[in-house]
Amino acid sequence: MNKRFLIASGGTGGHFYPGLALGKELRRQGFSVLFVVRKNDPAAQILDTHKLRYKEIDFTGLPRSVNPLRHLKFWAKFFKSLNQTRRIIKDFRPDAAVGTGGYISFPLIFTAHFMGVKTAVHDSNARLGLANRVCGKFADLFMLGLPVDKKIRNSVLTSTPIRGEFADAADRTAVLEGLGLDPAKRTALIFGGSQGAKGLNAASAQAVKELAKTARGWQFIHITGERWFGVIREEYAGLGNIAVLPYSHEIYALMRTADLAVCRSGASTLAELIYCRLPAILVPFPHAAADHQYYNAKILQEAGCALLVREDKNLEENLLEAFKRVTGKGRQLASMRGSYGRLHIPNPMTASKEIVKLLRHL
Repeated sequence: MNKRFLIASGGTGGHFYPGLALGKELRRQGFSVLFVVRKNDPAAQILDTHKLRYKEIDFTGLPRSVNPLRHLKFWAKFFKSLNQTRRIIKDFRPDAAVGTGGYISFPLIFTAHFMGVKTAVHDSNARLGLANRVCGKFADLFMLGLPVDKKIRNSVLTSTPIRGEFADAADRTAVLEGLGLDPAKRTALIFGGSQGAKGLNAASAQAVKELAKTARGWQFIHITGERWFGVIREEYAGLGNIAVLPYSHEIYALMRTADLAVCRSGASTLAELIYCRLPAILVPFPHAAADHQYYNAKILQEAGCALLVREDKNLEENLLEAFKRVTGKGRQLASMRGSYGRLHIPNPMTASKEIVKLLRHL
C-alpha cells in the first residue's frame, strides 16, 4: 500500500526549504505527499513550480502584542484552521503528519495527534521555536537539525535537509571568470539572505573597502538583496576585485567556490555551510526569535569553524577585525575548514533520506 504523508511547511525559508527537500525525497521514493501551507504564503508558488500538491489553511501566528483585537482574530483563525486541517486529514488519510517548524505546524500536528495519525516534527535551530516546543508534546518523533541544550522526548539528531544542487561540482574558474574575478585569488562571499540585510550590507561594504587596501590576494562577491543593490554598488565605485549582485539563483555554486562566507546564521544557511565545509564569519540576525541565530552560530564558533560577530554599534569595526583575523593568516582557513569534522552532525545532503527512513518506521 502506498504510504501517504502530510507536511506542514512555509513561512520563512528556514522552515520551508527543509520541508520542500523532504517532500521531494518522499515523492522520489514513490510516496504520496500533500503540503499544508498558510493561505497566501509565497511558498505555494514554489510548490507549484516543483509540481507538489498543497492545501491552504487560514492561520496566523500568536500575536506578540497585547492588542485585544489581534488576539480575537488569532483565536478565530485558530479554531477555523483546526477545522480546515481536520477536513484535509479526513480526505487525504495520511500515514504520518510532519511539521518543519513555524506556527503553521501546530494545527496539523495537534489535529493529527488527536485523530490517531502518527506525528513528527523537525526543528532546524539550536533553540526551539514556540510552535515546536508546543508541537513536541504531541509528536511521536522529534528531529533536530542542530544539537540543543535540553533533553527532548523521542528526539534524534538528523541535521537539516538542503537542496540537491549543493552536491553538484562547481567549476571555480568558470564561476569566478563569469563574475569578472580572478580564479587564482581567494574569494569571500558576503550575503544576508534573499531580502538582504541593511546593517550587514553597510558594515561589510565599509570593511571590504578598508580591507582592499591591504588584502591584495583576496577578492569579494557581495550579494546585497534587490533593495540595497544600488546603494552598495555605489559604495564600491572605482574598486576592483569586487562583484556586486542583487541576488543569485546559484548560491550553491558560489558557496562551493568561495573560500570564506560572511553571512547570517539561520539554520538552513548553517546546514549549507556544514555541507560545503566553508569557513565563515557569522553575524546573527539580532531580532530572531529567542535569539536563536546566535545559538546556531555559537555551535560553529565553539567547534572552530566560524567567527561570531554581533550586530551592534561596533559591527563595522568588529567585522573588519574578523576579516583581518581570517585573511591575514595563511593557515587559518585550513584550520577552520578542518574543524567541521568536530561537529559530528549528520550529512545535510543525506538528511532527507534518513528522515524518510525514520518516518517509515513510524
